[in-house]
Amino acid sequence: MLKCPTKYEEQIAIIQSRGCVIDDVDFCRSVLEKVNYYRLSAYFIPFKATEGKYQSGTDFKTIYRLYEFDRKLRSLIFTALEEVEVYLKSQISYYHAHEYGADGYLTTTPFISKHDHDKFLDKINELIRSNINAPFVKHHLKKYEGVFPVWAIMELFTFGMVSYFYADMPAKDKKFISRGLYGTHPKNVESWLYCCTVLRNICAHYGRLYYRVFTSVPANISGLDKNSERRLFGALMALRNLYPDKEKWNTEIVTALTALVEESQKEVNLWHIGFPKDWESLLLGQKGFTATTHS
Repeated sequence: MLKCPTKYEEQIAIIQSRGCVIDDVDFCRSVLEKVNYYRLSAYFIPFKATEGKYQSGTDFKTIYRLYEFDRKLRSLIFTALEEVEVYLKSQISYYHAHEYGADGYLTTTPFISKHDHDKFLDKINELIRSNINAPFVKHHLKKYEGVFPVWAIMELFTFGMVSYFYADMPAKDKKFISRGLYGTHPKNVESWLYCCTVLRNICAHYGRLYYRVFTSVPANISGLDKNSERRLFGALMALRNLYPDKEKWNTEIVTALTALVEESQKEVNLWHIGFPKDWESLLLGQKGFTATTHS
């Protein structure tokens, strides 16, 4: 049986009964009005002492500040992921068009044997249908009978579709992309893309990054301990390795991240997001470089 809905006053009473200090009830209510209680409750997880009780001294304003830190963090990461996605769409579609022709992706030729081409085409048709009102989609449906060149159709791809497309490219093509863009082995890029796909989906759906354990571990990145590789920091290192402009990454992304961490240092436990002591140096690429291999 589902739980019964609770009013704001009841939600406040539940939070207090579990040992959380609320020194400003009006503030607490205003937060609950803006942020679903169910969503906010996830940020209490690190503070659980026993079933239904929080650690002594747990403060509601601390929980809210963690929520705000997470929100700002998602926004920053999403911006970086967007640049990776746009860059890879540009690079992969350019290579693919010149290697296989504008519509070569519609055949099975440019893909490995395990590629499920029918499923791939179904996904493309689904993307076209869901973007039917986009001007360039209307243009290709009307003028080219619904046939899109690879550089146009890839504009509809999600990050996950880009990752899937790369993973199903033949070895020679993946090597060309991975070596040319990142100077590393194709399997590394495939792993990093998968990690960033997971990260992107979390950010896109406003999911929690703080105190989250990731299922995927980025391949071949030195400087990560067991905690770092399974938490946000591992995914951030994968993102760093795929980011197209290292100077911009250092001066804009890492600088903004450092400022955000400093702003929230009283509330944030860096272990909960997998940040080691030398996290800034690692993200700047000053140590812990990814091993590169061309085998």
